[in-house]
Amino acid sequence: MQSIMAKKFNTRPDPTIFENIIDSIGWTPLVRLRRVIPTEIKTKIYAKLEYLNPGGSVKDRVGVYMIQKAEQARIITPGMTIVEPSSGNTGVGLAIAAAQKGYKLVITMPDKMSVEKVRLLEAYGAEVVICPTAVEPDDPRSYYRMAETIAKERNGWVPNQYANPANPEIHYLSTGPEIWKQTGGKITHLVTSVGTGGTITGCARFLKEKSRDIKVIGCDPVGSILTEAWSNPDRSYKASLKTSYKLEGAGEDFIPATLDLDLIDKMLQFTDQDGFTMSRRLAKEEGILTGGTGGAAVHCTLKMKNELKPSDIVVIIFPDSGRNYISKMFNDEWMIKNGFKV
Repeated sequence: MQSIMAKKFNTRPDPTIFENIIDSIGWTPLVRLRRVIPTEIKTKIYAKLEYLNPGGSVKDRVGVYMIQKAEQARIITPGMTIVEPSSGNTGVGLAIAAAQKGYKLVITMPDKMSVEKVRLLEAYGAEVVICPTAVEPDDPRSYYRMAETIAKERNGWVPNQYANPANPEIHYLSTGPEIWKQTGGKITHLVTSVGTGGTITGCARFLKEKSRDIKVIGCDPVGSILTEAWSNPDRSYKASLKTSYKLEGAGEDFIPATLDLDLIDKMLQFTDQDGFTMSRRLAKEEGILTGGTGGAAVHCTLKMKNELKPSDIVVIIFPDSGRNYISKMFNDEWMIKNGFKV
């Protein structure tokens, strides 16, 4: 059953007047990048500005849709507590729906996340529980396991964006079709950073049904295990090789159930410095304030400059806003303190 929200994503007759904030999610614009693209690249490269969703990220789609699906299945009823492990953005999407529908919300977050994300969630009325980053996913102190513990204690429900099929499904129903329509069916490459995998999986599934020639490129931070897992036919990886990184919202130390690595044609890696530098350039040169995952995806796109043709149309997902990181990567003092060039 297709949700009311998903239908509105695709068929809204008037994109300016809505009955509530949830209905305004989706149909984010494509904006061509020019100033950060070297002149020798004649390809049209567009950014899909997902930070223009009302909660500021692509995860607005996911948070609201997971709750809608749970309501349809009668898993949750108003007044219940929802508990979710999140780097912040999914939490905001859930918070928007929780505020509208009367749910209590608890978000567990790793301690490397920006203070802006914590304060934003609290502004929406969510309770935030900070957990250590440098522990294994199965450690009871991890933000994954802590969410399960709190849900058990409070008789709550965990949407679990890492395993919930609603995560890639909403991108199959909305984000992918939007990109197809916005490019007139001419998109040749989709580029996006990979975290839970919902965005790249849902979009790729839809777009490849339209044309098998569309190339899907995943961007993965150095220190994540996803590139190694994608490179191995058996999806194996050496957990001992993973290292920490500062960039938020991309990479994993396990393979989420919501990620279909078989849909990805190429996986490109980037460093923290790559993502931060390009995000800062995008703000100063394009007037586009996006987070590190958006900057990283542009950096990875430029790695493919010798493969791109003038006739190609590239769409890059910009998942969230740089306003979430003013105290971090857009702060010269923080950059220098953490060993990054400014």
